[in-house]
Amino acid sequence: MPSRRRFLAGTAALGATGTVAGCVAHEGRKAGAADPAAEASRPPVSIVPAAQAPSQRLNIVVVLADDLGYGELGSYGQKLIRTPRLDALAAEGLRFTDAYSPAPVCAPARASLLTGLHSGHAAVRTNPWGPGGQGSLTEDDFTFAEALRALGYRTGLIGKWGFGPEQPNQPSHPNSRGFEEFYGYLTHKHAHNYYPTYLWDNGKKQIIPENEDGAREVYAPDLIEERALGFVDTHKDEPFLLFLSPTAPHAPSQAPRLGEYANKPWSRPNKGHAAQVSSLDTMVGNIVDRLRTHRIAQRTLVIVTSDNGPHEEGGTDPDLFNGNGPLRGYKRNLYEGGIRVPLIAWSPQRVPAGTSDRPTPLIDLLPTLAELAGAPAPSDIDGLSVAPLLRRTGPRAAARHDHLYFFRNHNGVTPRADREDQGRAKRAAEAVRHGNLKAVRFAPGQSRNAPDSQWEVELYDLARDPGERDNLAAVRPAQADALVALMHASWVETYKRKPFGVRLQATRKNGKFLVTATFANGSTRPWTAARLALTAPNSWQVRALGPVTTDRIRSGGRFTARWEVTPAADAGQGWLTARGTATHAGAAVTYAAQALVK
Repeated sequence: MPSRRRFLAGTAALGATGTVAGCVAHEGRKAGAADPAAEASRPPVSIVPAAQAPSQRLNIVVVLADDLGYGELGSYGQKLIRTPRLDALAAEGLRFTDAYSPAPVCAPARASLLTGLHSGHAAVRTNPWGPGGQGSLTEDDFTFAEALRALGYRTGLIGKWGFGPEQPNQPSHPNSRGFEEFYGYLTHKHAHNYYPTYLWDNGKKQIIPENEDGAREVYAPDLIEERALGFVDTHKDEPFLLFLSPTAPHAPSQAPRLGEYANKPWSRPNKGHAAQVSSLDTMVGNIVDRLRTHRIAQRTLVIVTSDNGPHEEGGTDPDLFNGNGPLRGYKRNLYEGGIRVPLIAWSPQRVPAGTSDRPTPLIDLLPTLAELAGAPAPSDIDGLSVAPLLRRTGPRAAARHDHLYFFRNHNGVTPRADREDQGRAKRAAEAVRHGNLKAVRFAPGQSRNAPDSQWEVELYDLARDPGERDNLAAVRPAQADALVALMHASWVETYKRKPFGVRLQATRKNGKFLVTATFANGSTRPWTAARLALTAPNSWQVRALGPVTTDRIRSGGRFTARWEVTPAADAGQGWLTARGTATHAGAAVTYAAQALVK
């Protein structure tokens, strides 16, 4: 049966459970008759402090706003909405002028951001609509949380996840994708509600009775901020990754406190939208204040960005606020206004102040955070590390992408976005930026498989035409064709991943289980001193059927160990946990997988 991969902290976790030479260490959970709640009661994986002192590790806070346009912060030209705290971070840190969301709508953008794969390779490439429904991550997807968790980081996702299904103990759940702590919304649709009747707390629904029966007493962003601050308080003495993903300023433009915008001569949705952006600003400011209170700001990196361009839903007018700045397009468009987003990196005495015009897609987050933490990253991702740009000392050059690829296939439409697409907003579309040249092309319908002759291609020179108004495709056909060729090269119907971490399989025969664990090194560097160990419930017997250690796993290689597991006589089912430990570039890394066997 397939495993559910999870990532642990530090190799000392193995010693703490008493495992010897890969044999059994019991989880302290009595085996018995089949437990109907077992799927919701996976045994916790032991957590220990990282081998490296916390002061030597960089804490990381990633803030992902929802539908925050390129021009909606003061540091990016906003005039009507006040964002003083984010503007201060931009002034003190590094502000990217050419940062890109991987897609112009939520779910594919977030999937790519988490996994480092652009939208021609990622597992989720469309928003939930039509027969495909809510997108999900898979067991093959490796997130930046999984990368840091292997080094001992305490990892938390607070806010919107945006993937299904809406149930615990499945591969697409945040707890299965490297986040030790999750609080918020699981699915895309649920996250549209600012006054929900429940939020998820790891694998359980936390009911909010004050919002039941149509009541609107508890504003979810307040709960999300409170939980995020609590996460910082709890883990201030440990290396941590906080992925703060508030729903603001996504529609509906609901804000219980309009503040300075209450008396503006604007519609209620526009007042609410402005208040949401300012509340996001305050939330980030409060996180920074808490870091300073605990005196950990100087060893914390804060990154703030957005998942796509500004929205126009629920009566909000992005043109009132010049939400896309000087750019063309909105959420859902592949023009710059739909995909170019704010990106600010701040860390006192670490990140140099200034701006960067490097074309930087958010798929670069995974390799960047892995490099900064010293963790191995998959070799088959599309992102490139910008860690050199975030250091005051040493080389300041970061590798550049040959080209950036974007895909859009979305059935929903809004008037402004459709106008910019000239009535083609419901068609499949894709774009490539290569240097300062950018091509956008539209299929005749929602199928990407139409012949090239049926696509409509546009070409723009962003250096002299950042607003994408002068279509050069007719006068530079060779360049347009070259960028279309890059689009073809960037798309794979099914992107086969290289194995990374631990996989666990168990088959039952004659009342026993044959268990196989595979420890795969999908990174670019060899791992040494590798070891696999298996744990099972109390009173179960485990016998290794071969070696459980190896001196070296080469890049792209794997190590396999096998056990025979005999369950207790009265056991109906139980959890097995396989842990793989190794040394990467002098640091201990630990990965694990769990499976419920019956």
